[in-house]
Amino acid sequence: MNHRERFLELQSALKAHEALWRPSPFYMRRPPWCEAWPALAAAALALDDVALEHLVADPDACRAWLAPRLPVAARLGELCDLAPLPQRALPPSGRHFDWHIPGRKREQIEAFAAHSPALWVPLLEWCAGKGHLGRRLAVSDGLPVSSLEIDPALCADAEHLAARAGVAQTVLCADALAPDSRHHVRGQAVLALHACGELHRSLVRSAASDGASGYRIAPCCYYRGAQDGYRPLSRDADLQLDGGALRLAVTETVTAPRRIQHKLARDQAWKLGFVALRNALQGEAIRPFKPVPTAWQGGSFADYCRLLAGREGLALPDEVDWARWEAAGEQRRGEVRRLELVRHGFRRALEVWLVMDLALGLEEAGFEVEVGTFCDRALTPRNLMVLAERRSG
Repeated sequence: MNHRERFLELQSALKAHEALWRPSPFYMRRPPWCEAWPALAAAALALDDVALEHLVADPDACRAWLAPRLPVAARLGELCDLAPLPQRALPPSGRHFDWHIPGRKREQIEAFAAHSPALWVPLLEWCAGKGHLGRRLAVSDGLPVSSLEIDPALCADAEHLAARAGVAQTVLCADALAPDSRHHVRGQAVLALHACGELHRSLVRSAASDGASGYRIAPCCYYRGAQDGYRPLSRDADLQLDGGALRLAVTETVTAPRRIQHKLARDQAWKLGFVALRNALQGEAIRPFKPVPTAWQGGSFADYCRLLAGREGLALPDEVDWARWEAAGEQRRGEVRRLELVRHGFRRALEVWLVMDLALGLEEAGFEVEVGTFCDRALTPRNLMVLAERRSG
């Protein structure tokens, strides 16, 4: 199956089943699909806590649970099964290379570099941060590297680390989205490890005219820069995606420490408790829920709700049974997580569709393209990588 065939079949399946993945149970007590698929909804809501945690943590187990109840899940699994890209052995990076690189990030850099074919042209690291990836490939391949980054503090760190490691690394302090940054791409092999949203899509939008030798892109955070909806990169893309759908594609995360898990669980339960209280006072409705300042989550549930009520213009009664609404939030969180399993059956399909759109955009711009994984999902769920080389002649 070539990229376009995979892309079109994914697009067709996503369109045919959008009623299952577009509505968010966070905003709807029972999404409309619950009435159309009553057995599926009942099975999800009947899951005990142990089974739920297992399915949330293991996408393959979730897909296997869904498949008998939702036949498209098995086919989506096949369409999303992309092989690892070829890997090469890298020479050691040296004892100075590890400074300031968190362990997981270091492993991602090693995996990205090892799955990048050997290059023979200068390197340009896009949205480089402290320049770790470019410096690693400069060490392994003996090539000059430029690192483009908008944050002056990160640029200064990159220059310092390059000097400490003895690497010839040119740091370009510039905005990747600015038109003036496009000339840095010409004649370079562009590296982009988890450049967010429009920061990686902008490379593809101008690939036909920028003159890059090739691209190594591992996309991330597809919703960033898409406030007005997703703008496709290839000619056959006609799936309409808003910010909520784009966020769904990246909801899978590597298991966080237990302390963080507890905090995230409580924060979601409190949000849902406030929503339940607001709905009781104002009627059931889908209302936007803006981010909550972290400082508001440090007090009691009652304090949290009072602050939110002030922000949302919600008049609270003199007496509120706060324990009741906090318990309602906990109950709703359990329902939301169970019903979300159905949406989760489509999130990798959305991500692969987005990456295939990127790949096809590069093919249409004159590049030979390969797509695969560069690491296991346990290291990062954003483990898809696009390799593109300019066609000769």
